[in-house]
Formats: sequence, C-alpha cells, structure tokens
Amino acid sequence: MAYSTYRLDDVCEIIMGQAPRGEAYNTELEGWPLIAGPGDFGLVRPSPKKFTRKASKISRPGDVIVGIRASIGSRVLADGEYCLGRGVAALRPLPGLHSQFLWHWLGHSAAMLASKGRGATFKQLSREDIGELEISLPSVEEQDRRAKILDQAEILLARRQEAITLFDDLAAATFIDMFGDPASNPHDWNSSTIGHVAEQVTDGEHLTPRREAEGIKLLSARNVRDGYIDFSNVDHIGPEEHARIRRRCDPRRGDVLISCSGTIGRVAPVETDEPFSLVRSAALVRPRMSLVTTDYLAGYLRTPALRARMLRAARSSSHANLFQGPLRNLPVLCPPIGLQVEFGLRIRSIARLRGAHTAHLAKLEDLFSALRYRAFEGKL
Repeated sequence: MAYSTYRLDDVCEIIMGQAPRGEAYNTELEGWPLIAGPGDFGLVRPSPKKFTRKASKISRPGDVIVGIRASIGSRVLADGEYCLGRGVAALRPLPGLHSQFLWHWLGHSAAMLASKGRGATFKQLSREDIGELEISLPSVEEQDRRAKILDQAEILLARRQEAITLFDDLAAATFIDMFGDPASNPHDWNSSTIGHVAEQVTDGEHLTPRREAEGIKLLSARNVRDGYIDFSNVDHIGPEEHARIRRRCDPRRGDVLISCSGTIGRVAPVETDEPFSLVRSAALVRPRMSLVTTDYLAGYLRTPALRARMLRAARSSSHANLFQGPLRNLPVLCPPIGLQVEFGLRIRSIARLRGAHTAHLAKLEDLFSALRYRAFEGKL
C-alpha cells in the first residue's frame, strides 16, 4: 500500500544544538544536563557527564536526539530537558508523526543519514541535510502498531545486551574476589613490574607500513578492545612487510595487547594462532608464565586501578601516549601461580557463556534488522 511521503522537516521540528558558554559548564548538577555529542548517549537514554547553567537549545521529553558530528546518525530518546550541544540535534514530532515510529525510522535510515555528512576535518550534518530526508507516513494508528512490534523486539535485544554486560561485570568481580583491589593489595602479594614479569615488552611498527588490499592483518589501537581483539576493521600488509615488522614485534597466542594512544589502556589477550602485525599505537607484553599467566595479567591490567595508572603515565608525555618506558615500570602484584591458573579457568568458563550470548545477540540483531526493514516497506 502506498503512503504519502513528506520531507522530514514538514513532519517534525528540528532543533540544532549550540555549545553553551565555557564558564557555564559544571559537574555539580547545576542547571541542565549537557548532551554535547554522541559521547553522552547511553543505550537508549542520554547519559550526560556535565551540566551547564546556561542553555539556549533545550530538548523536551519524547524528542529524538541525533548525533550530527562524529557518530552521525546515532540516537537516544530524551526523557527530560537537556541542553543540546553543537554535536547533536533534537527531532520533535509534529501532530501526525508518532515519536516511537520516528525513533525506529531513524534507526532504519542511519546509513543514509551518515552518508550525508560533509566536511574536510570531520563530517557533520546541517539542518537541510536532515530536513530533506523523505519519510512515508501511514496513519498514526498504523504507526503506533508497527512501533509497538519493533519496541518489543528492541526490548529483547536490550536484555541480551544487558546479560553480556553482566558477564563482563562478573569477570571483573571475580578478579577482585580472588586477588583483591590492586590499589590496596589487601593480601600483601609480592610486587614487581611489567618489565620484570615479561619476556618482552614492545610496541608496533614505528614507520608507516606499506599497505595492501589483502594479505596479513595489520592491527592498531582501535582493534584492541576491552577483553578481546576486534578483527572486523583492519588494514593488510604483504608477506615481505610482515616479515620485516615481525623481527621487532611478533604477536603470538598468550601475549597481552594494550592500546597506547587514543583510548589508552584497553587490554586484550591474544587468543589466535593467525599471524598479524601491529602499528605503534598498540603495545605487546609477553608474560613469563612462571611468574604471571596471560589471563591474570590481562585481568590485572583491566582493573580501574591499573587503567588509572596507565592514563596518568600517558598524560605525563607531551603527546598523551603510553610509551614503553612507563609501561615497563607499571607495578604488578604476583599472587601464587596456582591461584592465577584457577582464575583463568573461571574466566574462561565465563567467556564461554558470554560467547554463547554474543552469538545469540548477533542472530537477534539480524532478525531485528529484517523486521525493521519490513516495517518501513509496508510489509509488517
């Protein structure tokens, strides 16, 4: 069935954000919570970090707040009044457009919205870029029906995502339960340094590698996630370039990788036998297994106490990088190796459960995408 098609700015008000004056910022909960950009988005609702005493652009409950710089097209639902910074815009439905229908339509149209981003330094959207989008509208009753179906499917996704987060929390809690907080060392474990407990500490290639369309994977800090390596967005190099780089840095199973620039301090164990290379933004630590196990060292470095130490060490340099010297000097507590092995067994049991939930989440996401496509093609 064909429905009437409208420009988006004909069926909703578009409120472009504006940065408040610097002196108005605060963290004392005074004024309006500030949504400066997608970095202040939670999974569905805003998650602001700062407040401002002065605001010229303010959201209302029910507005859809959309990222218009950096993570273009990401979105959250406003559950109250927020100051809108210049990295976001609020979309306020007019009569005839259901708020939840707009929410799901924006998710369906995220790629199209992102493709409109323009700019040499960083991409951003204008009011016209948003307003010229075309949306087909059935009756409000039909919009409500479709939105409710998609709402239920989205709830299932959110619950699965929450379960995965709980597994991450369980892993962190298991470390603290077995070894205590490294900041206070309640069990009085012997202390050493990364340089002493590691066979090798190095970072990736300093020169710009010669990249190829395909070949051996070349990883950077962006691929080092919290607890795992993300191989989904990598560069490639040829065998000769890999052979040259591996003479200095040759990652292997059992190593621990650390992001040393950008988001500093993410830690992931190497759990693959596939060869790959690193660039300078990622570091490699190869533990002496007689002193520390891979699972223990990765868990230790992921504690808030050690993440804070890595950030302080990075900020002490002029370029905010975690260099090899400060990395080697990081303190490491050394519990009995038997206890470390037991920790590894527990962590791997948690990881298996997390993996099963993650695989199920991927299937749910595929089903949700298909369902949303049918909803906006009039086939739901």
